[in-house]
Amino acid sequence: MALPTLQQPSFLLANLKADCVNKPFVQRCQDLVQIIQEFPAKELHAVFPWLVEMIFGSLDGSIIGWNLRCLQGRINPAEYNTVLDFLDPSSGSMMKLVYKLQVEEYRFDFPVSYLPGPVKISIQERVLPECPLYHNKIQFPPSGGLGLNLALNPFEYYIFYFALSLIVPQNFPLGHHFSTSDSAYFILVDRYLKCFLPIEGNVPPLPSSNLGGAIPSPAPRSSAVSFASYGVHHSSLLKRHVAHQPLVNADPAAQEIWRSETLLQVFVEMWLHHYSLEVYQQMQSPHTKESFQPTEEHVLVVRLLVKHLHGFANSLKPEQVSPSAHSHATSPLEEFKRIVIPRFLQQKLYVFLQHCFGHWPLDASFRAVLEMWLSYLQPWRYSPEKPLPSTESPNRAVTEKWVPFVQENLLMYTKLFQGYLNRALRTDLVSAKNALMVFRVAKVFAQPNLADIIQKGEQLFLEPEHIIPHRQHRVFLSPSLGGSFLSSWPPAITDASFKVKSHVYSLEGQDCQYKQMFGPEVRVLVLRLSQLIAQAKQTAKSISDHSSEAVANQSFFSWLGFGSPDLNGSYTGNDLDEVGHDTIRKTDEYLEKALEYLCQIFRLNTTQLTQLMASVSASQDKNGKKQLPDCMMSESGMVLTPLGRYQIINGLRRFEIEYQGDPELQPIRSYENAMLVRWLFRFSSAINERFAGKMQALCSRQDFLGSFCRYHLDSSFSTEKSRQSPVMCRNLTVAQKPRIRLRFLASYRTLLSLFLIFFIMSLFSVGPVTCTFCIFFGYLSYSVIMTLFMDKWKSHQH
Repeated sequence: MALPTLQQPSFLLANLKADCVNKPFVQRCQDLVQIIQEFPAKELHAVFPWLVEMIFGSLDGSIIGWNLRCLQGRINPAEYNTVLDFLDPSSGSMMKLVYKLQVEEYRFDFPVSYLPGPVKISIQERVLPECPLYHNKIQFPPSGGLGLNLALNPFEYYIFYFALSLIVPQNFPLGHHFSTSDSAYFILVDRYLKCFLPIEGNVPPLPSSNLGGAIPSPAPRSSAVSFASYGVHHSSLLKRHVAHQPLVNADPAAQEIWRSETLLQVFVEMWLHHYSLEVYQQMQSPHTKESFQPTEEHVLVVRLLVKHLHGFANSLKPEQVSPSAHSHATSPLEEFKRIVIPRFLQQKLYVFLQHCFGHWPLDASFRAVLEMWLSYLQPWRYSPEKPLPSTESPNRAVTEKWVPFVQENLLMYTKLFQGYLNRALRTDLVSAKNALMVFRVAKVFAQPNLADIIQKGEQLFLEPEHIIPHRQHRVFLSPSLGGSFLSSWPPAITDASFKVKSHVYSLEGQDCQYKQMFGPEVRVLVLRLSQLIAQAKQTAKSISDHSSEAVANQSFFSWLGFGSPDLNGSYTGNDLDEVGHDTIRKTDEYLEKALEYLCQIFRLNTTQLTQLMASVSASQDKNGKKQLPDCMMSESGMVLTPLGRYQIINGLRRFEIEYQGDPELQPIRSYENAMLVRWLFRFSSAINERFAGKMQALCSRQDFLGSFCRYHLDSSFSTEKSRQSPVMCRNLTVAQKPRIRLRFLASYRTLLSLFLIFFIMSLFSVGPVTCTFCIFFGYLSYSVIMTLFMDKWKSHQH
């Protein structure tokens, strides 16, 4: 009877694989629910890895799985609800399977090659990572084997796949728009956070009653484990890790929250730990050696994590907020809330944000990164003590309660603000989306008391200190090591100056050169940003005025679709014309408020603002047109400077491009008939060639007839406007023989005007010949008057 028992798991797995082809999705899930409930853990053990991969997809992206990131309730509600029920952390069948396998203490291999870059490199170099999540789990391959693995318990294995499925590259179906916040994956992340990191109440107990026994927490590591297998390289690092290995006799009460710690460690490691702190400190920015590039979807999920952790930490009971209140009577969950932000999130999120600020494209998608950063900066938004709706206002002050948080996260406010400032100086602020981002940052930092708290934190950091202890590499216990992060948390530091210095030096290194947010260098950048805001406001206003004039000047002919006669129109260089006047108005409002907030934050006085606006106004000449872009002299002549290129890209200044050649040879316009243009050009050229001598003689006369001929037969054409170019500015005058020009007859407007005149005259019983004579007589009278006027004007000029 033993033989069928050994073959049954593979037989069950084969049936499940066949069902994937033959049965619809909802029915397969219903069958899985029944199988998980009826079969014992010994038979489900072989099914578990395959099922996890079928749900979340393979780690290399070759298998999509259930495609949770694309699954939307509004598109496929049946599958959506089935998935949420099956994977629910409290009552879902998948978690029941996890707990059933957890009872038997099974282990599953997870390849190290799919871990985040810094962790993978550390393990491959035989250096034990600092995060206790990996301790006592590394399995070295047998002789001749390939690859390193982690031996994970079922809960860890499931959460590893769950977290990594977010960052596995995935091709979304073409033609479909997916909302990240409505996807099944996003909803499940929210549910798992609320279940294992509850803001109210405790973590749900393990369902041990119906699983045949109590579910053990991960076994503690024996203190006798040898680290000799990690090799002889990096001996100092190995000694560091060995010296900090925790003891077995840790607080057993901490085992109550091992699932909470595991979930949070996995989420933070898989989503944020892609850039090592050591590389960042050496380079002050992660470079191409760390090629991981987060997506907007990834950032939105991390923001959900940040917001929930703020709510989780802020739900700490008032009597246990102070570190001095920590005692053995404190609940492990409450103690976990106290350290969750500084111990788990702060360092890795800081390096992650630094990379995003330095490498994210300069487009509107940066809004996701920005909002994640601003969410972290405002823990008071997720505090349970929310004011009444009537007292809610944008000017709500930051209370003294949050001073320690701001000071212990000083770089999150100051260094990242400077990083965003450098980004804002390179973006097109005329765009409403970019203007909104500047407004959001300025509004957050302009909250009452916040700037003063930040400035006080900088003063604490700059206080002289005789001895600054070096950064210590702390390793805290985890459930797998017989304890948790709570066990070896260091004694509370009450000195505010020391806490600020420890925070800065731990993230930036002992030899960092701190640049004050309220120092002179940053103030200069803020003034530059203010000037760009003022310029962008002026540009948006000019675009709005130009659009209004274009609409107001639309004639009956342009309404009929004959185009604009402006031969020298230019492209404004932004998207405002496409979205209309409402967006232009919003852009102006965002920039106006952002400028006001920046003045509040950095205390810019009215004199500075007056000078700022004056410098912007000076960018326009007496005719109201923008000056030329900034240029400089080089060996090859005038060339654009970086400032000039920036001005052109952002539509702040431009060259006036005008056609200054022979009007008869200019390109055919959209409001002209191409066949008539070519035919009239040949006809007029033939007349000019045949009667060139006679026209020259007539134009040479100094009497009225000569003036009349010169008025119609241009003896020369010249540009009255100077040609504006970075190479030279000059007036072009090209002498030519007198000639007849008939191209104006090829214009649709001219033809339509003549047609309307003939049509109107026909209503009064005026025939075509008489009408033609009237038109000719009217034009002759007009030309005589203009000839006399031009003669008198020239005589006055002389």
